[in-house]
Amino acid sequence: MKNFQSLPKPTMKTTIIFLLVLTLFGVLDPTHFAQAIGQDGQEQPIKRIVVLVLENRSFDHMIGWMKKYINPSINGVTGRECNPFSTNLTQKHSQGSAQEAICFTDDAKYVDPDPGHSFEDVEKQVFGSNHVPSMDGFVEQALSVSQNLSETVMKGFRPENVPIYAKLVQEFAVFDRWFSSIPGPTQPNRLFVYSATSHGSTSHITRQLAKGYPQKTIFDSLHENGKDFGVYYQNIPTTLFYRNMRKLKYVFKFHQYSTFKQHAKDGKLPNLSVIEPRYFDIKGFPANDDHPSHDVANGQKLVKEVYETLRASPQWNESLLVITYDEHGGFFDHVKTPYVNVPSPDGNTGPAPSFFKFDRLGVRVPTIMVSPWIKKGTVISSPKGPTPTSEYEHSSIPATIKKIFNLPSNFLTHRDAWAGTFEHVVGQLSSPRSDCPEVLPEAAPLRRTEPDETRPLSEFQGEVVQLAAVLNGDHFLSSFPDEMGKKMSVKEAHTYVQGAVSRFITASKEAINLGADESAIVDMRSSLTTRSVIHNK
Repeated sequence: MKNFQSLPKPTMKTTIIFLLVLTLFGVLDPTHFAQAIGQDGQEQPIKRIVVLVLENRSFDHMIGWMKKYINPSINGVTGRECNPFSTNLTQKHSQGSAQEAICFTDDAKYVDPDPGHSFEDVEKQVFGSNHVPSMDGFVEQALSVSQNLSETVMKGFRPENVPIYAKLVQEFAVFDRWFSSIPGPTQPNRLFVYSATSHGSTSHITRQLAKGYPQKTIFDSLHENGKDFGVYYQNIPTTLFYRNMRKLKYVFKFHQYSTFKQHAKDGKLPNLSVIEPRYFDIKGFPANDDHPSHDVANGQKLVKEVYETLRASPQWNESLLVITYDEHGGFFDHVKTPYVNVPSPDGNTGPAPSFFKFDRLGVRVPTIMVSPWIKKGTVISSPKGPTPTSEYEHSSIPATIKKIFNLPSNFLTHRDAWAGTFEHVVGQLSSPRSDCPEVLPEAAPLRRTEPDETRPLSEFQGEVVQLAAVLNGDHFLSSFPDEMGKKMSVKEAHTYVQGAVSRFITASKEAINLGADESAIVDMRSSLTTRSVIHNK
């Protein structure tokens, strides 16, 4: 197999042969679900929703100490939360009083390396040696990786080290009972954010990635009901993991992040705006997704920038900003994860050996909402429905978008039909506030060194590179994408990904200009020939 460095670079200089796939793709259509509840007679003040999903931090890790320093109503930490070195009862009894534990502290700073957060890791963290969630297995699981990591997962940030969140929690709303959708890693949870299912995935599946995940998304629901959306990305739009989002009809929905600022300034933000952070840590352009080992100060700067951009927009008084995290990233959280009466989205089960039924949620994650229609210092815990067991989780986002925009389309899955909705967070005031800060505090760097561009890729970055390989047509080259992620440095991956995205979007726009059907998907092929052919199937 050729080394990736010897293969054609993803530039327009490489001749492209692309096929247009014109078949219609089957998506979930649960026609048996009830329609969304209509408006209660009052006009909905929110016309624009902005969603920013960051990476791999738990609620207690990022916000838990704000209970002590900012608002005692928050279900945060006190410092008395501890995890034993071992959750094994036999070992505990044999050690007697010598059994050691690590308690939660407020001295989190720069985190390196990345704690475990696979499906199997989360099982150990949440359950320990028990059959019900105890949340006492974080130290034990981390110890299986390294001694130092066991202390790292039991640390949280003081408010002054995450000053943007501290100010937003004071000024707007924090959700202290919002869970990731499954007890597992990034991709399955990110899939839930806009489709209320991971289509049976509990981890990354290369075969499924090449095809694209087939489920219907909230983007489809918005589009079919005459509502607009935009995806504003910096490295790559990971919403392209959904197959439908690769269709030609959506190509003009993808924009560089700088366009978000211009659209906001001009009052042209769509009904739904998705902000995608930078996933690669490059000198001059550091990663701002908060994924370890990235500096959370850069994530704070991104949140500050998005907020201040929105605050200065003529659309501010009709906007709601949602900030959340895909999953907890292996960091401790003391709130027990819901594990009963959680509906499977679509009947799919995970792979062997667990055969997970998607019938329980993941660990609690930070979630903050911002709008001039939100009262200062709002703390929201459990939802008021739609069922007695409903919880806030990532499926709450498509469920609430459906409700706010009164979309007649069916729910996407059983999960968003069940998830708590949050439209009431903007329903307590009769008029928008005029005292919302125009500028947020500055965030001081926690890492004192420049980004290490020579680092190997994290698992998530490797998955992003595999997506880029599909967009670029390189997934047909034997096992190229799998091997590529193992050999690339962060800098090499950054360059490759940006080029692949540019080629795919350019080719898609060219296909539209050639008259291709909007339901088509550009299927790229890297080639050394001089021909460029469009096949209509």
